[in-house]
Amino acid sequence: MANIPIYDGNPIFTSGSSTPFGFYDDDSAFQADAVKVANFCARRLGYPIVDIELQDNNFFAAFEQATTVYGNELFAYKIRQDYLSLEGASTGSNLDNAIITPNLGNIIKQSLQYGTEAGSGGDVDWKTGSLNLTASVQVYDMNQWAIDQGYQDKDIEIKRLYYESPPAIVKSFDPYSGTGMMNIIDQFGWSNYSPASHFTLMPLNYDLQIIQQIEMNDTIRRSAFSFEIQNNKLRLFPIPNGTPSKLHFQYLLKSERLANSISTQSGVITNVSDVPYANPNYTRINSIGRSWIFEYTLALCKEMLGYIRGKYTTVPIPNAEMTLNQSDLLSSALNDKTELIERLREFFDETSREKLLERRSLETENRNKEISNVPMPIYIF
Repeated sequence: MANIPIYDGNPIFTSGSSTPFGFYDDDSAFQADAVKVANFCARRLGYPIVDIELQDNNFFAAFEQATTVYGNELFAYKIRQDYLSLEGASTGSNLDNAIITPNLGNIIKQSLQYGTEAGSGGDVDWKTGSLNLTASVQVYDMNQWAIDQGYQDKDIEIKRLYYESPPAIVKSFDPYSGTGMMNIIDQFGWSNYSPASHFTLMPLNYDLQIIQQIEMNDTIRRSAFSFEIQNNKLRLFPIPNGTPSKLHFQYLLKSERLANSISTQSGVITNVSDVPYANPNYTRINSIGRSWIFEYTLALCKEMLGYIRGKYTTVPIPNAEMTLNQSDLLSSALNDKTELIERLREFFDETSREKLLERRSLETENRNKEISNVPMPIYIF
């Protein structure tokens, strides 16, 4: 077996070869800290009192990984907080140092769907159609109508039907028709309305009461005009009579609704993996972040050293055997890594917009309580 050298206390960082990926090799701050972190971890592991079965490149690899993990946790937190504002944005710009202002873009997109269903807007066209009614035929297949119009079977959805009785105004009796007042009414363009002279001879509330009376009479004493739709089978009440007529309605295409809810535009953020965050700029990481990276690097080095020492449980020495501390190193490394990740996530969560707004609200409440205890001066004029 080759005699592989171990850590000698003189780490040398070489850009382009000291780390596996070289994410931060060109960063002068990373280069300087890499050497310091190697010494820090080695001394925390017992060097030079005991040998550390690692090389400087092992320390550098752990340092690179710890920095990357820190960036991943940071940007994952940013994505969770801002994804609703980021979805659909361009993937062409790096967001590492961008300030994301919350916007209502995706909420407005969702509200368009409600507008479509309510008929008050939206992004799906309501189309108009008409159906020839046949005497004594009560049920009409709207799916067959759609096929006849060139649509796919069951692709239409009826949104509004105009099947109703004639307006009450056309059935109101005008006792003043034929009088000399009609000449005056004609001058105002009201002769086509009935009751024409009521507009001048009677107060408006009288006309309203007559209209309401006729509508209530039709509702109570006659069959009300209504309909029901099940599986696009239209049933009309009352059954159409022999008078030729058309039934007008509005509808939309289900395929258009689905098509408008799916965007296949390229170059935009469609999921969390598309959000253009890269590796962090090590130089810009503050002392709090670097301290966490140093500690996580140490935990990774403990883990590596534990696996290496686990190759041999005991090592023979003159007149005795030396037991290696593999299990202690692995247990400590696992606990340290878990606690560090939890601590970092908790710190990020405490700085979220939600938590900051809660803290500000609590501060305002406590400040108001404090001010309320301050005596108010009395001014005498």
